[in-house]
Amino acid sequence: MTKTLLAEFTAREGAEDEVTRLIQEYAHKVREEEGNLAFDVYTKAAHPRAYWIFEVYRDEDAFQAHLNAPYGPPFNAALTRLIEEDASVLTFLDPLAPRP
Repeated sequence: MTKTLLAEFTAREGAEDEVTRLIQEYAHKVREEEGNLAFDVYTKAAHPRAYWIFEVYRDEDAFQAHLNAPYGPPFNAALTRLIEEDASVLTFLDPLAPRP
């Protein structure tokens, strides 16, 4: 079963450009992971400092591999100082109906 989540965070005032640069670099690396099926980055239309990242991994093992990737900790350390929250807020999602 796929592992799906929504990661949310808000860039501090004036940090939007740096957050965007960081997340674009990180997204490129995550999308190359063997078990990654989606890593789509959005900002809210009405609140462009609010970021939403929709992530889908092949299964729990692929998600664990993502969590253990060497580029994750440096990304999270850099991001943490640029966002309002203490860390990204993660919401894990279950499909209402399985895909055919």
